Amino acid sequence: MVHPNQTILTRLQAEAEALGFHSIGVSAVPLQLRYEYYAQWIAEGKHGTMAWMERNNDRRMYPERLIPEREAKSIISLALNYYQPDPERGYRVAKYALGDDYHNFMLRRLKRLCRILREDYGGEQRPYVDTGPLLEKPIAESAGLGWQGKSTILIEPKRGTWNFLANIVTTLDLPTSTQQKDRCGNCTRCLDACPTQAITAPYQLDATKCISYLTIEHDGAIPVEYRSAIGDRLYGCDECLDVCPWNKWAVPTVEPKFAIRELPSLGEMLLWDQATFSERMQGSPLRRLKLHRFKRNICVVLGNVGVAADLVALEKVVLDADPMLAEHASWAIRQITDRN
Repeated sequence: MVHPNQTILTRLQAEAEALGFHSIGVSAVPLQLRYEYYAQWIAEGKHGTMAWMERNNDRRMYPERLIPEREAKSIISLALNYYQPDPERGYRVAKYALGDDYHNFMLRRLKRLCRILREDYGGEQRPYVDTGPLLEKPIAESAGLGWQGKSTILIEPKRGTWNFLANIVTTLDLPTSTQQKDRCGNCTRCLDACPTQAITAPYQLDATKCISYLTIEHDGAIPVEYRSAIGDRLYGCDECLDVCPWNKWAVPTVEPKFAIRELPSLGEMLLWDQATFSERMQGSPLRRLKLHRFKRNICVVLGNVGVAADLVALEKVVLDADPMLAEHASWAIRQITDRN
């Protein structure tokens, strides 16, 4: 039997594709979102200093409550491909951050879809792109976009892991999608490849060990025991994504906003002042680091891959008023000196 609102979903699929989204699915609420697992994960401190993950769990676990007084009936999940090969340079930036920040322009596109729904079909809608208490990956799994792999990343069949996720919570009753089977099988490539063993077991992630957490979310000193494992990664880490065999299906993004930004050498960026950093990183995900974390990360990478010519810039940072930066620069100097 055809769902009475199938025409709404068909229209929405066409509109979403025109806006650059490559996948769309729907899940009904309420959802089973592994509340006990999440609560234990938080209680054990596996989320590190990401304190927002401790808040609003009444809505995070019960997304039907995200529209006050009018309970939501459906969540529309969408995916947008960001894959492109890494550029040739002496350090790496996570692929999702090679171009412009995705949050704002994706949210604008979601709002256009919400306007279509509201004006043509009624109901109330709330768009989310990392902007609210939603467990995006299990919701996307429920909506049939893919399955949450052993790395905890969503894997799409025929596409792989390179996707941005977005959601629209709506009071409209829409036809739900068929959930995908978990096709990870016996593969453990993501666990084996993780430089810091942050994937502690299949489907188990300790964020406090994850290089993406350490280089992006963590605000203080990077623990010495993880610095060498960071290698040449300036911002984030794609290791568990790069090795996933499902990425053999990946195709380069056609989204112009993801065009790779040109960046200079690490030594040059290490000497940037606040004004230069703000100007050069305008619109980039790297701007969220702020200058002190950006320079901290540069020091770690130089400690791993830097050469004698980088010592001059590092010695200037040693004189920095920020003791955390000075310590990282001193560590890098020792590492480079020991190699030469």
